Amino acid sequence: MQTKVCISVDTEFSIAGAFHDHSLSPVAEQRVWCVVDNKSHGLGFMLDCFARHRITATFFVEAMNRHYFKHDPMRSIAEQLHTAGHEVQLHVHPCWTVFQHEDWRERVRVRTKPGIDDFYRRPEDESLRLIEAGMQTFHDWGLPAPTVFRSASLQHDDTLFRAQKRAGIPFSSHVGLAVFDSGDPQYRLYSGRHERHGVIECPILTFCDWKLPGKQHLKTLTITGSSFAEMRMLLEEAQREGVEQVVILTHPFEFVHNRDFTVRQMRRHALNQRRLEKLCAFIDANRDRFAPVGVATAASAPMLPQSSRNLLIRGSLLTAVPRMAEQFAYEKYSHWQLVRQ
Repeated sequence: MQTKVCISVDTEFSIAGAFHDHSLSPVAEQRVWCVVDNKSHGLGFMLDCFARHRITATFFVEAMNRHYFKHDPMRSIAEQLHTAGHEVQLHVHPCWTVFQHEDWRERVRVRTKPGIDDFYRRPEDESLRLIEAGMQTFHDWGLPAPTVFRSASLQHDDTLFRAQKRAGIPFSSHVGLAVFDSGDPQYRLYSGRHERHGVIECPILTFCDWKLPGKQHLKTLTITGSSFAEMRMLLEEAQREGVEQVVILTHPFEFVHNRDFTVRQMRRHALNQRRLEKLCAFIDANRDRFAPVGVATAASAPMLPQSSRNLLIRGSLLTAVPRMAEQFAYEKYSHWQLVRQ
């Protein structure tokens, strides 16, 4: 059996501190393309890497930013991704909708429940309106209607799944337990595919990267947070255990190192770029065991009894400790280099 590997890319612009410091402004294309010395080290690097290794990825494209960026710069990005043959699916950050209001500065100062960017505990009808607005954006862009939805910051609850069902989007990838844990046992999902309120959820793989007596540490599988050695170990263990698919999370901005919100000072993040390159090369060289596909392709396969097996894969301190040391050293080095600039 081939294990489907779904590299998912949350593709979004940045508020860039504007809610807290009104002298700052949100950042659009540079947050995605991440151009340094006239070369794209973000999305451009990713697309080149995927093309070299024949990888189909899923880009969860944020659709609410057009409330601020009236020239709608995400449209051309989404079109390029679709033309390149990747899955383009829906991502929504509710915080962008505040820019509909002239008094947005006052609104962001007021603490509300749910928070300005929260889906967790948001009323069902409000979540439905946000999802449908995102679907309308895809229609305006001339793209196929999304079939997979991913929420802001991976927030989720029963209400969100009910709203998504009403919107008619059949698949989701909301759950990444080390990023957001609602505390609801029915959403403590590590792997597999799981039906919730008529929606098939494909969680980002969450694994135990280390365990000590009386304590275990959970980690959601990301490029920026996992070494290639860990990713290879997790893929091979998933394949041995018959896990149908492994969902991995990344963002274009993870492939550069920024000094601050303004993204005026950046440098190539060589460590994360090497990780993605090695991962794609490994998948490409082992297609007898691994199939690089989009999340919708994996989610739409017939549900079998083993599809909902919720396996927690366990890593080892032998891989976790070198990764932590490598990341600490590289972050210190990158910051030093940026300061020198």
